[in-house]
Amino acid sequence: MVGDGKVFTLAQVSEHKTPKDCWLIINGKVYDVTKFLEDHPGGDEVLLSATGKDATDDFEDVGHSDSARDMMDQYYVGEIDISTIPKKTTYKPPNQPHYNQDKTSEFIIKLLQFLVPLAILCLALGIHHYTKSS
Repeated sequence: MVGDGKVFTLAQVSEHKTPKDCWLIINGKVYDVTKFLEDHPGGDEVLLSATGKDATDDFEDVGHSDSARDMMDQYYVGEIDISTIPKKTTYKPPNQPHYNQDKTSEFIIKLLQFLVPLAILCLALGIHHYTKSS
């Protein structure tokens, strides 16, 4: 391995994110995959989208073969200083009021208490007007 013992920060790795200088992090190791861009079976876009950052999840999600994992040794340049990688946070939904079915039914009841008498009044006035004009 070329970079034995060399330790890089995330900031240092993130400086290498162009097609002419392409580094990424997989499982705590830093790889210079610039020369592999044209040969990557998934295309260079896949590697370029993961450059300058921790690409472990992307790499593992694809399910690379043992031969692909063995091939990584030739692109190894060092280790990542894990203290420079931000910790993953879990999603915490915002506090929202719980949907209360009873409040909805209360609103509907109040609405009907207003609309039903109004409809009866309109009907009574309509009948009164109809009978007067006949």
